[in-house]
Amino acid sequence: MNEQNKKTNQEETPKTTQGVPASQPSSWKRAMSKRWVFPAAYIAAAGIILTLVWVYQGTGDKAMNPDSAKEAVETGASVGTEGTAVGEEESVEVVAKSENFVWPVAVPSEISVVKPFYDSEASTEEHEAAMVQYNDTFIPNTGVDLARGDNKTFEVKAALAGKVTRVEQNPLTGQVVEITHSDNLKTVYQSLADVKVKQDDEVKQGDAIASAGVNELGKTLGNHLHFEVYEDGQPVNPQGYLPEK
Repeated sequence: MNEQNKKTNQEETPKTTQGVPASQPSSWKRAMSKRWVFPAAYIAAAGIILTLVWVYQGTGDKAMNPDSAKEAVETGASVGTEGTAVGEEESVEVVAKSENFVWPVAVPSEISVVKPFYDSEASTEEHEAAMVQYNDTFIPNTGVDLARGDNKTFEVKAALAGKVTRVEQNPLTGQVVEITHSDNLKTVYQSLADVKVKQDDEVKQGDAIASAGVNELGKTLGNHLHFEVYEDGQPVNPQGYLPEK
């Protein structure tokens, strides 16, 4: 009787997945079909990225808060490059008025979305397309990646008027510019070159802020812009805010 109960308990015990090797696409597709794999992927990806950013941060950068990082990994929250969990950042006074988004590029017709935002409600195929592969790790994309078909660089512009609240060099995401806007909105521009703004600058919608460049995390994309939108401290799909071309 005890052996029968033991066998039953073993059969009912759920299996866990430690990671998704890039060399086994069929296993990846089977794992993506299970609902519980998404929280695990978020937590694992957050832990790896936090560790990499912490190790590589230069002496001139603000040190990461280990307690905030640990709490974010345990809860699956998104974490910025300064180690503060999204939603815990200090409020920043902005002077911009409400306005509609514009594409963060000079000529939208020349640009394509080469990697979409990761939407947890999307299909398995869309999930796969929205995963960023870094070495053997898959990371959900928290923004959209924009690039030209000929891999040439292009001018990056402010999608909304606001105040520049962060300009930094990150070892994984490259040069980064963050602009805080009204209505609890924030836009983040990564993989930049030739940055033209500095922290505390006030920019108007459509102002040139940089050029598209390359970074370590998205090196397979070539010259591109990684564009993120945050509302109330949470990443949202930028394509839900951008106008049709």
